[in-house]
Amino acid sequence: MKRFGLIGFPISHSFSQRHFQEKFVKESLVDHIYELYPLATLSEFIPFIQNTPDLIGLNVTIPFKEKIIPYLQVLDDISKEINAVNCIKILNNNHNIPLLKGYNTDATGFEQSIKPLIKHHHKSALILGNGGSAKAVSYVLNKLNINFKIATRTPFQSNHIKYNEINEDIIKNNLLIINTTPLGMVPNLNTFPDIPYNLLTENHLLYDLIYNPEETFFLTKGKNNGAQIKNGLSMLFFQADKSWEIWTNQPN
Repeated sequence: MKRFGLIGFPISHSFSQRHFQEKFVKESLVDHIYELYPLATLSEFIPFIQNTPDLIGLNVTIPFKEKIIPYLQVLDDISKEINAVNCIKILNNNHNIPLLKGYNTDATGFEQSIKPLIKHHHKSALILGNGGSAKAVSYVLNKLNINFKIATRTPFQSNHIKYNEINEDIIKNNLLIINTTPLGMVPNLNTFPDIPYNLLTENHLLYDLIYNPEETFFLTKGKNNGAQIKNGLSMLFFQADKSWEIWTNQPN
């Protein structure tokens, strides 16, 4: 059996298992399986790897994208620059100390998903949240030469602001707004980032990395004020395809 899966907590909302199961059926990969592995803490991680000898690759989600790094022996160049990992390849699981390599496919997924939507007026962005996913988004925006500010509860860099500092000028000058927080994700459907939605216009693009539900309150509030909206489902599929490439085709 060739085993793959997702670690994080909680993960019952994830579509990753369904996506890969459908892929395995479509491609007649009868000896492949993708499962959800909810780990309450990373103290469970190495024993889990050691006790799962047929494991080939893992995806990583909240809250472990940054915390997982000390448990890995190798990082590829992109995940090293981003300082967050959402994909792990098990290079050797035949000994007590497994050899694990980290990658970041969130960056690939976000870039492929957002590029078709970028217009000439999207010159500056506001990122909501500062976790592992936000770091991948920041990496892509830098690559696309889009300036950005990051809204976070505890600012510690010059381009960071507090949520209560998001005023009319910030909204007016940042026509791309990206939610990287879990606010609005199943099961917390009634939560949303605290920004002045009434200041949004038809020139704004609101992108939510969340895909379950299909339309979060963040996106609904944007749509009701004329903004273009996009959820993270295509990003999920793009990053999953990149993960599959890493696990099965990409040289170590």
